[in-house]
Amino acid sequence: MHSPSSASPVFCALDTTDVSQATGLAQRLAGSIGGIKLGLEFFCANGPSGIEAVAESGLPLFLDLKFHDIPNTVAGAMRSALRLRPFMTTLHACGGTEMMRAACDEAAEAQARQGGSRTLVLAVTVLTSMDQAGLDGTGVTASVADQVRRLAALAQDAGCDGVICSPREAADLRAHCGPDFKLVVPGIRPSWAAANDQKRIMTPAEAMAAGADYLVIGRPITEASDPAVAARRIAEELAEG
Repeated sequence: MHSPSSASPVFCALDTTDVSQATGLAQRLAGSIGGIKLGLEFFCANGPSGIEAVAESGLPLFLDLKFHDIPNTVAGAMRSALRLRPFMTTLHACGGTEMMRAACDEAAEAQARQGGSRTLVLAVTVLTSMDQAGLDGTGVTASVADQVRRLAALAQDAGCDGVICSPREAADLRAHCGPDFKLVVPGIRPSWAAANDQKRIMTPAEAMAAGADYLVIGRPITEASDPAVAARRIAEELAEG
């Protein structure tokens, strides 16, 4: 398992189903980012072998599969996913305490079997594509901020290492969950990039100042005319604060 460079908190979301394209991007971005994120679309198209091919770039892997099922099924899925030795992986906090504990137990057991660092288990709170109207539509009457806080507390109690949250909730969660609870933040858009379908967004520097540990950035890098230049531009902006 590779750990991210301390010089960059950025994980680039390689939102493609093409293994060669993802591998090429990873190779071009090595040295400019902290790691790569591969998710459901890529995994469903290419399976574990596709993940392994891209991971050969040597960059730390954020395997974002967002498990949500009964505890036994999630435990089995986590056991299989951990064979890929990701730096971090995800499940949905709304799956409940028992489900999250089962996943965390698998991460601990995988570390005992494989050695090295333990994969971080992160719980998804409220997707960054959702705003208040979207949350209301699911039947949840709480505000987005309250629901995120509730799910983060549930995840922390279940033994998760941290959560996925929007940058808008990062400062509040840092205050409530303490300094060691990892906050991985998508919905990041540099001031020079389009918002696309993200609703609750911040710039990279704003998100880090709010308490984020890692940033997930996709299209502002991958759809740039030169992805490596875009990644370096973000790194420079972060360095400037």
